[in-house]
Amino acid sequence: MADSQPSDDTPDAASGAREDGSDAARRRRRAQFLRELHEAKELRARVQPRRARAARMRQAVRMRTFRW
Repeated sequence: MADSQPSDDTPDAASGAREDGSDAARRRRRAQFLRELHEAKELRARVQPRRARAARMRQAVRMRTFRW
């Protein structure tokens, strides 16, 4: 696999690029994780409709009783 980091020998430039790149990579990984999580929840709701309905009802009760 090719290294995506620049091959600059100066530590300041390399660390700055590494911080920016790792932050972007972290955001990409987080977005991917959230997409997969949402997909898994949809699949679970289709496979177990009764349990999913009960979970929606519990969430609705929590939201109704939530105080600002």
